[in-house]
Amino acid sequence: MRLHGYRHCPATARVRIALALKGVEMAAPVLRDPPCGPLRLATTPQGGLLPVLELPDGQGLRQSLAILEWLEEMWPSPPLLPPDPLTRARVRAFALALTADLEPLCSPRVLERLRATGASEGEAQLWARRALAEGLEAGEALLDHGGEGPFCFGAEPGLADICLVPLLQEARRFGVALGFPRLLAAEAASLTLPAFRMVQSEVIHAS
Repeated sequence: MRLHGYRHCPATARVRIALALKGVEMAAPVLRDPPCGPLRLATTPQGGLLPVLELPDGQGLRQSLAILEWLEEMWPSPPLLPPDPLTRARVRAFALALTADLEPLCSPRVLERLRATGASEGEAQLWARRALAEGLEAGEALLDHGGEGPFCFGAEPGLADICLVPLLQEARRFGVALGFPRLLAAEAASLTLPAFRMVQSEVIHAS
């Protein structure tokens, strides 16, 4: 297997962190600087959008959360999701709040379209900062049922932490004031682990 992704990209970072946590051996990742041309894999319905996990037969798995769910099914240990259904649902809700509701609002594609409508660079940056601040505030509230920590939902890192750490780095890039103690505590715990530290410096720019 080989991972194709963008440098400085939260979505790519999520997959790399999960692969490292699970100890999955694979070829060195192919990291590109956006924009880039379409990725020539057997399945390319979304053109050049990354990340893509290329399987040995040439097929490509897309969308970072779908890739993480596949990894969880193929390599269940260590788990990314807790055992009880209620907490699993809360973890998934937190992950989707960050990656589906928040992250697209400050993606390069959205900001470029804002500029194309006549928005100045300052206005585009302000849009991204507001979106990140509001989304992270919601994320902080969603951790009310997170348990004792030190990670988002308990004593071990999982899907929520994998989604959180790259978004906090993205928020710093845009200059967002991070007054979110629960989120920052989970990030600090995550960054004690090599799997998270490996990609920390690369997570600066959203895909």
